[in-house]
Amino acid sequence: QVQLVESGGGLVQAGGSLRLSCAASGSIVSINVMRWYRQAPGEQRELVAAITSGGRTNYADSVKGRFTISRDNAKNTVWLQMNSLKPEDTAVYYCNGGIWVRGSLGYTDYWGQGTEVTVSS
Repeated sequence: QVQLVESGGGLVQAGGSLRLSCAASGSIVSINVMRWYRQAPGEQRELVAAITSGGRTNYADSVKGRFTISRDNAKNTVWLQMNSLKPEDTAVYYCNGGIWVRGSLGYTDYWGQGTEVTVSS
């Protein structure tokens, strides 16, 4: 069994910062790409940022220069540092990882339960 558990969401004023965390636990052999997605009310889920096991990153244009994704492979943990937050960043943020579970044949996508971020104007 594998679980991804997010934390760090909350209410913040525009211009403020939040740091989201996502820890994966279970019978994990390795994790390739880890991603943060978000879904605003009435909108489709969108990719915010991704990071490979080697540390290569990519970001949605809307968050470039404001958000930073990082990870600790030994701890199976990924973070999303969000600065200069805007009301349009309000959404539920989900962690996603391609995880190789012990006893399985390859990588499978797993999702966290989501953490809510609200940015007030």
